[in-house]
Amino acid sequence: MKYACVHGHFYQPPRENPWLEEVELQDSAHPHHDWNERITEECYAPNTASRLLDGEGRVADIVSNYSRMSFNFGPTLLSWMERRRPGAYKAILEADRLGGERFSGHGPAIAQCYNHMIMPLANARDRRTQVLWGLRDFERRFGRKSEGIWLPETAADLATLEALAAEGVKFTILAPGQAKRVRRTGDKDWHDVSGGKVDPRRPYLCRLPGGGSIALFFYDGPLSREIAFNGMLNDGSVFMARLGGALDAEPAEPQLSHIATDGETYGHHHRHGDMALAYCLSNIEKSAGLKLTVYGEFLEKHPPRWEAEIWDNSSWSCAHGVERWRSDCGCNSGRQGWHQKWRAPLRSALDWLRDNLASIYEERAAGLLKDPWAARDAYIDAVLDRSEESLSAFFSAHAAKELSPEERLAAIRLLEMQRNAMLMYTSCGWFFDEVSGIETVQVMGYAARAAQLGRQAAGVDLEPGFLDLLARAPSNVPDFSDGRKVYGMFVKPAELDLLRVGVHYGASSVFERDPGDADIYCYGVKERDVEVLESGQQRLAVGRVGITSRITTESDEVSFVMLYLGGYNLLGAAREFMGAEAFSSMKDAMKNAFAAGSLADMTRLIDQNFPKGSYSLWHLFRDEQRKVIDQIFSGARTEISAAFRQIYTHHAAILDVTSRLRVPLPRGFSAAAEAVLNEDISAALAADPPDAAAIGKAAEVISRFSLGIDRGALGLTVAGSLNSLADAFAAEPGSSEALEKMAALLDAVAPLGLEMNLWRVQNIMFKSGLPAAAEKRRAADGGDGSARRWLDLFGRNSGRLKVKFSY
Repeated sequence: MKYACVHGHFYQPPRENPWLEEVELQDSAHPHHDWNERITEECYAPNTASRLLDGEGRVADIVSNYSRMSFNFGPTLLSWMERRRPGAYKAILEADRLGGERFSGHGPAIAQCYNHMIMPLANARDRRTQVLWGLRDFERRFGRKSEGIWLPETAADLATLEALAAEGVKFTILAPGQAKRVRRTGDKDWHDVSGGKVDPRRPYLCRLPGGGSIALFFYDGPLSREIAFNGMLNDGSVFMARLGGALDAEPAEPQLSHIATDGETYGHHHRHGDMALAYCLSNIEKSAGLKLTVYGEFLEKHPPRWEAEIWDNSSWSCAHGVERWRSDCGCNSGRQGWHQKWRAPLRSALDWLRDNLASIYEERAAGLLKDPWAARDAYIDAVLDRSEESLSAFFSAHAAKELSPEERLAAIRLLEMQRNAMLMYTSCGWFFDEVSGIETVQVMGYAARAAQLGRQAAGVDLEPGFLDLLARAPSNVPDFSDGRKVYGMFVKPAELDLLRVGVHYGASSVFERDPGDADIYCYGVKERDVEVLESGQQRLAVGRVGITSRITTESDEVSFVMLYLGGYNLLGAAREFMGAEAFSSMKDAMKNAFAAGSLADMTRLIDQNFPKGSYSLWHLFRDEQRKVIDQIFSGARTEISAAFRQIYTHHAAILDVTSRLRVPLPRGFSAAAEAVLNEDISAALAADPPDAAAIGKAAEVISRFSLGIDRGALGLTVAGSLNSLADAFAAEPGSSEALEKMAALLDAVAPLGLEMNLWRVQNIMFKSGLPAAAEKRRAADGGDGSARRWLDLFGRNSGRLKVKFSY
């Protein structure tokens, strides 16, 4: 009669560069490469194998939270995880399978509308496609159909619920404030439950105007807020008590205590939140009076006995319905004094672009695709599998005729135009405070890509009209003025074509000498003829490459020249291949000018042969740009490091004097000392085995004088080394080699007091180490000295890593 369910909405906005289809470097996520990577390490991956601690704070068990909770993952996030974190991705899929065994055949995962579009604000076509793509993406990944679906920001109206029911979706989860009125099935009178007064402990049936119906679960709002914002995750036992306490002592009907929060609550927003969740779920499983369940299982066992109606245009994160995504309603992320008057003009601009792109799509796709909109609905299969076989199957089903290569490319461009025209409505673009925010710039980027594809497919340039409308979106930042200027500053510079990919390859040629065939994000590059010359610091690369997009399949032969003059001076250009004879002549002329050291002649040749203009360091893709800058900086770094070390060594007496007199270190000397000590620690960590004495010496000085070290970067480096050693140990758990190196590293870094995310190495030690320890015990009892040595090392490491082990 008493059930509990925890739902996690695991989602990140699409962060991929719309032209590269990959997430570029994000400095704000330091020491990680980007926010997807950081949040995966803090939340998504730890929840696949969360640690349960004993009374002494040692790891006593490892459990998957996903297999015992209800959850959804954003499809675009799972796409990134599949490419970049396949281990965590596979563990999530496996957790759904295991959860299905636990919950009477009902997997705990549910689908999500594809790219987090606010559904009540979508037009009918987009609404349908978002549902179909979300369901199909789920089925392809989890190998089964989804019973429920998560609505972005739980934003709902009757048209959205109709769209879900039309595709066989059994249920969705809403906020209590979205319920308007309820009644027991069969009763005539309705009961007003507006203002969040709905009883969340039962499911409700919502009867729809079209004759269909869908089950609704209204989560417990106050309890969900306590967990997300009020510190309840500090204690897993309190978490469990509050879940159970929401139910009647002796309920007259089956009751469900359930919450819904952002999944990032469990590890990212709240450090170790995954462990509090694991403790709560594990103890509920042991409880005699409370049963864990998921929505699909509960719905099958206890169908709705009540009916509900909802407020149209309502959501969980805007007190004004869905106004947060179309007006200056007052909902924001807390920046005092800033308005959101930009929201309405931004949506109007995107609506104008969407409708014009739809007209282009219908007109141009009519002779290429049997039913252009049905083809768009089915295009998700090609998005999920970019292989030639998948594309061929798609066109076999949807092409209006046998398409020529040019027609096929045009059709793909039109379909990709439509994909980006949906991505540009990702809800995060309106959620925060400022039109120049990274989330809003991201949706503008999708709009720019959609407009570019429309221009390529139909020769119609919608960008000027779009920019005129963006100019009506005012910024809070005087330097940015309005949406048009933001677009020009942050979106337009990112736009690229195959020529810019050629420039990027040319820069790689200059600095990597011979990159050969290469994959540059979603582009494949085939080297045809590349030559690199050097003269002192100066380098010249002249070449011809074939470039193919794995997204649109467009390809071209590109000629490029890249000139590095030392320092920060990088000059390059690219064009469509000029022909063998012209290329050979240009190449010889550039080589002769370079050999003569004539910058004027080289610049003139670039201007003559490359009419589309030149490129500089600022035009490189962000990761390559950073790599080049690091190489450029290397000489300067060496000089700076030597200067700091000379200051530190020459004036080392300052340390003793200031310590004796108890006066602070001079600021300039502190800067030099921190630079030297950080460098010494990095060098000591890189040694094999790590130089514990050097680390200890540096740590003592750092502690005594309260000097700063880059604890985040060092902690990530050490955790990475420990993970690698743990992987080696898992491959050969009977060997002592990895254990010895692990012990040396843990001993070495102990004085630094680093905060490290050790969940992975702890899990490996627990899962691989404890079974191996049982065998080693038997061998040691028989007099095997090496087994005794292994057990000593394992015990030492277990103690450092707080893994429960007794020997």
